[in-house]
Amino acid sequence: MSDIEIRDDRAAGRLEAIGDGEVVGRIEYFVLDAPERALVPVHTIVEPAHEGKGIAGSLARELYALSRRGGVVVAPLCPYVVKWAERHPDEAPAADPELLRAAKEWLVAHPGRF
Repeated sequence: MSDIEIRDDRAAGRLEAIGDGEVVGRIEYFVLDAPERALVPVHTIVEPAHEGKGIAGSLARELYALSRRGGVVVAPLCPYVVKWAERHPDEAPAADPELLRAAKEWLVAHPGRF
């Protein structure tokens, strides 16, 4: 996706794909602090007019690259990111089950967040 820019809006918890000056896709996530620091993607959304262009995959790839650059892991709860990670184990190391459990508990404790 050479015409798509991906930017991290950490404060809003969104990794956004920007094309033609508008958000065409995003991964919504939160940052988990314990038992270890992790990025936790919850939803991947691509606008219908932009589906099938590889935007979701580009977002997932950048999420894992962002985590490596930041020295944190990814604990995916988003079904799309889970499947993407299974297809790209060289780029997306599996998350520890305890970390995934903690991420699910955080999500349950913050029902209005997503």
